[in-house]
Amino acid sequence: MRDLKRVNKDFIKVHPCFTEEAHQRFSRAHLPVAPGCNIQCRYCIRKFDCANESRPGITSRVLTPDEAIDRTRALIDRSDRLSVIGIAGPGDPLVNAPTYVVLRHINWEFPDLTLCISTNGLLLSDRLEQLIASGVRSLTVTINAISPEIAEKVYSWIIYKGRRYTGREAAELLLANQWQGLEKAIDAGLIVKVNTVFIPGVNDEEIPLIAERAGKLGADLMNILPLIPQAEFEHLERPSHKDITMMRERCRPFIPQMTHCKQCRADACGILGEDKDMELEVLMARIGADYDDSV
Repeated sequence: MRDLKRVNKDFIKVHPCFTEEAHQRFSRAHLPVAPGCNIQCRYCIRKFDCANESRPGITSRVLTPDEAIDRTRALIDRSDRLSVIGIAGPGDPLVNAPTYVVLRHINWEFPDLTLCISTNGLLLSDRLEQLIASGVRSLTVTINAISPEIAEKVYSWIIYKGRRYTGREAAELLLANQWQGLEKAIDAGLIVKVNTVFIPGVNDEEIPLIAERAGKLGADLMNILPLIPQAEFEHLERPSHKDITMMRERCRPFIPQMTHCKQCRADACGILGEDKDMELEVLMARIGADYDDSV
């Protein structure tokens, strides 16, 4: 595997999702080119054409690779603070072929941009070399359990190498792949963040164990996210700000904690906390209309 250990990691200083000081100075853009997903989390609902919500899995529409590249060009033309291009869904980027097409092109055309991926980790070990070859230097892996007993409660099913798994078999396979992929990504020199959804009454006691293991492996950051009660977990309560703060304090001895996450949409762009996806859709529509009028 390509060795990234000697790569200058100063880019983390301009990565708004990894550095709190950067999140008010630099912007990021998520390109929604990855609709398919290979796992079903019991808290997840992926929707398109939803302009009034701000949460992971939401996008106004899925972009083609050409549209995603045009969007990147438009963003660069209007902002000199864009530092990161990420692909975070609305499904899992690693299972969608357009992900790699877009990454390779942006890395070739805009080599100064940091490329970032958010994944559930099921395919991370299998696709890591492909990601590195595409220019990815930072990634986020969502890990919600450390034991199969708890993972079975969090995930309904997974699909791996064309086969569908459920129950304990799915939980064991997913966890094995997540931790193996995380370790390989760290060893390859990538900047790595672990996301964990705090699901009250389900994975409370697992979260410090996740933090401890991820920290020992060398992950750079942990982001504990409050559950958004929906889907099979709609009956659960969202953890309070106090609950999240206390959990972060429990985990901080093992790994640095992220405190400025906004649980962004899959098509978010701008400074962290801003929702400019609708504005950009209008801009892109105008560009398209101007092009049509000129031919």
